[in-house]
Amino acid sequence: MVWGWTFSSFFLLTVGLAMAECASMAPTSGGLYYWTFTFSSPKWRCFLSWIVGYANTISNIASIASVDWGCAVQIMAAISIGTDLTFQATNAQTFGLFCAILVSHGLINSLNPRVVANLQYFFVVINLSLTAAIIIALPAATPKNLMNSAKFAFGGFVNMSTWPDAFAFILSFLTPMWTMGTFDGPVHISEEATNASVAVPYAIIWTTVSGLILGWGMNISLAFCMGTDVVSIVESPVGHPLAAILFNSFGRRGVLAVWSMVIFVLSVLELPPASSCFHLMDQSYRYSIGVAQVTVSSRQIFAFSRDGGLPLSRWVYHVNAKLRIPLRAVWFTVLLSIALVTLSFAGPNAINAVFALVITGQYTAYTVPFLARYLGGQQIQEGPISYGKMSLPITIVAVTWMCVMSVIVMFPANPAPGVSGMNYTVVVHGGVLGLATLYYFFPKYGGRYWFRGPVVTVSSSELENVTSDLEKKVPEHVAEATPADEGLKD
Repeated sequence: MVWGWTFSSFFLLTVGLAMAECASMAPTSGGLYYWTFTFSSPKWRCFLSWIVGYANTISNIASIASVDWGCAVQIMAAISIGTDLTFQATNAQTFGLFCAILVSHGLINSLNPRVVANLQYFFVVINLSLTAAIIIALPAATPKNLMNSAKFAFGGFVNMSTWPDAFAFILSFLTPMWTMGTFDGPVHISEEATNASVAVPYAIIWTTVSGLILGWGMNISLAFCMGTDVVSIVESPVGHPLAAILFNSFGRRGVLAVWSMVIFVLSVLELPPASSCFHLMDQSYRYSIGVAQVTVSSRQIFAFSRDGGLPLSRWVYHVNAKLRIPLRAVWFTVLLSIALVTLSFAGPNAINAVFALVITGQYTAYTVPFLARYLGGQQIQEGPISYGKMSLPITIVAVTWMCVMSVIVMFPANPAPGVSGMNYTVVVHGGVLGLATLYYFFPKYGGRYWFRGPVVTVSSSELENVTSDLEKKVPEHVAEATPADEGLKD
């Protein structure tokens, strides 16, 4: 919990930094697949852009599915606590609740974008309040017999797997890796942002830094307040390790009060088989991220459909004239997420493989444009945010981390799992990319016959006219003021 998070933070920061620099060069809703097309050689740019577009799409859909499924699991845990552990939710009940939560996110995203934006302020306040509850209130409420020493919190080691201790420690990297994801989120709403070439990269950098620091603080607080009986926490009838820790410290009424906030702000779900045994504070997602992730995913799907990359693109690529949002893309996103989570009826290994797509899909979509930037042979103009000579080392570290962890996430929970204990992430991930490749090369109707990458919707002459008109309207003192104003002028 503590050292796995600490060690991983350095590598996760490099991913955020590399993403921010690319976002500064080309802030567009297409994001990753647009960068891939721009950075890659003419021979490979269409195919690589196609693959990245599908990898990014499936990772975003899987992220929504994991967020809202985790929220449904938490609500069921709250009901279990409220009924003195007599209620145990079935898979069908959890799926029904998941659908209701997802539909609520779709309805919120069907409102005016200003409403969604203003909601974020409220979500931030609630989220910080919950963070304070874990870091400050939890130690104050925990009985002395459950308080741990610094020796246990920083030096205790419990390996509940059959893997060697060293590999079990590596598996602890999966918790921060799941928590700190979707670095490309702000990129996909660039076309709805002001001064995007500066605002978007700073959003990525500051959320990455603050998330890593706050997550580290929460893990330390939990390590001091969980007691030493790790097995009883993991196997608690509450059905959720974090809920069990809070129950032991706050009592029944206290934990219901805090847990209602957790449900609203966080969705803590079970990790795939490779790591579900090892982490007490599993994957943390905000309820607000469930709302925001639908926003992000719908914009990415809208952009990819604009360029004809997805089935039903002509229908999906539509902006509601009254609301000025891609409403069809929002509900297309909701339907895809529901369809993906129907795999939960195939068993826990199947749904965990779906959730693993959050990582494997993201890291595939990140790695290709990061590498193409240096290997594609294209002349690239730097954006306002640039690291100079440090850019290449940062990218190398980020790509190495993503490649290694994409393999680690595919390991099973135990060295000899058998059919029932297999980790099917490689099958699901390979199947998605395999089908995308087949669709691209399919004779006569495949993408290679008609997909030309990002579509140019504004001609050079039109752009010059718009730029000329804007320059006439920009006051002289703004046009010659500061670098930040230059970004606004652009």
